[in-house]
Amino acid sequence: MSYQIGMDTINLKKTERLAHTEYCSNEDLINVVTSNQKQLFENRWTFDLVWSTHDGPVSWEERGRVTDMGHADYLKGGTDRRDPKPCPFTDPEQVLEFDAVKEYGPWPTIKELTVYYEQRYQDGQKTYPDQVFPGGNYRTIVSGAIQSFGWDMLLLAAADQNRFEKVLDSFFRRTLMHVKAWAKTSIKVYISHDDMVWSEGAFMHPDFYRKVIFPRYAELWKVLKKAGKKVLFCSDGKWIDFLDDIVRAGADGFIFEPMNPLEPFVGKYGQTHVIVGSKVDCRTMTFGTKEQIKAEIDATLALALKCPGFIFAVGNHIPSNVPVENGLFYFDYLSKHWHR
Repeated sequence: MSYQIGMDTINLKKTERLAHTEYCSNEDLINVVTSNQKQLFENRWTFDLVWSTHDGPVSWEERGRVTDMGHADYLKGGTDRRDPKPCPFTDPEQVLEFDAVKEYGPWPTIKELTVYYEQRYQDGQKTYPDQVFPGGNYRTIVSGAIQSFGWDMLLLAAADQNRFEKVLDSFFRRTLMHVKAWAKTSIKVYISHDDMVWSEGAFMHPDFYRKVIFPRYAELWKVLKKAGKKVLFCSDGKWIDFLDDIVRAGADGFIFEPMNPLEPFVGKYGQTHVIVGSKVDCRTMTFGTKEQIKAEIDATLALALKCPGFIFAVGNHIPSNVPVENGLFYFDYLSKHWHR
């Protein structure tokens, strides 16, 4: 692990090896790697960056309406299972009249938010001194709407594009206040998370994204970049069709799942942007053979080693059902071959 390797990679300076991070909830794997000392996992597995975002000192749930769509079994023993609750919105008209700033206010001042986020950053960097600890927001625009309305009401309301733009603008205005606060902190890197698509791609017309969503990303990121922060855009799902749009909006790098082909990221932006991901798929880690895992690592390395800003990760997580022996094989093989 190396904070310096993390920062050099984010600043597009070639390092002796590829930078590395993971998103891992596999407790059995973590316990084997660390001998049941979980706080050591990031060091034992040579993380150079940890993934972190935060949406402020008071949760939305305490301030206004949100939709709990429930949660399927994912963690070991189904400890994260949660049954859905009734949506507080019963008609699309209620969604189209929604204002996120009014709903989740009153706000702390930007000064108060800055103090809060600065303390979070300082605490996080102290906890992870050998990794880059970023700032960031999770419910940026689309993810905010998903949290508030749930999928059904969101999709019904989105059919009225003109009015729905005003709704999304309220999420943008809410996030902008937090971005202004993050920009005043000591963070070096900001993760802008927004799950704007599905696993198969856009769920709204591409023109709507380009007219409504991406210009607002640009406004958010302009604040951060003016303050000297690096902006990494993160979204689940398949958004490769919008890669150029995200670049034009001002992102310095991308965090993505392997359902997006790696080649366009490397071919177009491998020398100019940070790339966090790989061809390694958690489904291969779970159900595949070691040879298949090796093949995905090798295919990634053939592209990644050419890129100064590449941070290797299983882009769609290492969940509980990945066999421990596969997880151990993955890191052992990767760490023997990631040197330039």
